[in-house]
Amino acid sequence: MTFIELVRSRRSVRTFDGSALKPEDAESILNCADTAENPYAIPIEWRLLSAKKDGLSSPVIVGADTYIAGKLRPAPHAEEAFGYAFEEIVLFAASLGVGSTWMAGTLNRPAFERAMELREGEVMPCVSPLGYAAPKMSLRETVMRKGVKADSRLDFGKLFFDGSFDKPLTPESAGILAVPLEAVRWAPSAVNRQPWRVVLDGKAAHFYEKKNRGYVSPSGWDLQKIDLGIALCHFSRGMAEKGIRAEFVIDDPGLVTPQDTEYIASYVPAE
Repeated sequence: MTFIELVRSRRSVRTFDGSALKPEDAESILNCADTAENPYAIPIEWRLLSAKKDGLSSPVIVGADTYIAGKLRPAPHAEEAFGYAFEEIVLFAASLGVGSTWMAGTLNRPAFERAMELREGEVMPCVSPLGYAAPKMSLRETVMRKGVKADSRLDFGKLFFDGSFDKPLTPESAGILAVPLEAVRWAPSAVNRQPWRVVLDGKAAHFYEKKNRGYVSPSGWDLQKIDLGIALCHFSRGMAEKGIRAEFVIDDPGLVTPQDTEYIASYVPAE
């Protein structure tokens, strides 16, 4: 299976078959988590948790006992770093046939934070159940997916741009970067908002956050920057599969941006 096939075939799973996570899958996923890197080199601690042993619950998850969660200290770009690394884990789990879904709300957060033994100054941005999808989704899951149009994405030209934000990009104009960008297009995001925007400037790809209201906490933590980390992960993996060498940089190109749009990072051709 190619990377884009893995991305397109994976879906968020909230209804599991009730079987325990196989020990070999649990070990492989935890090993992946412990070695997962992010382009910001921000350390993240990962743990597997048990709903039964740790007293965890979520009203939208059925039939899963195992969860994975990560914690880190707030820092510049911590959100993007977390999103990037967690998506590496989620995609690896999917390659094993293990289902998952990103969760920041709809969970007993105090119980999860106790299980993660959060120390002062640490945050636990998201968690995910791990298990094997049930043959049929619950009614709640079906309704949730329909509500956020989980099986659809914005058009290519509404997310990606050619040189400036006033010129939509076509897959043909994207050339060799069309597949990595398509991988970005199919990345998961909170309520399927797809807040990433990418401008191709020559062979450089500049990533931006299109801000939506209600995703920044009083502490300043920006949930949609986690989504941008996921998008960066998909783009990087897509480029690697295509054999494209590029360097990750934070160097705002100074493009004119639409309102509520913030520069995040770039991939530029490797010298």
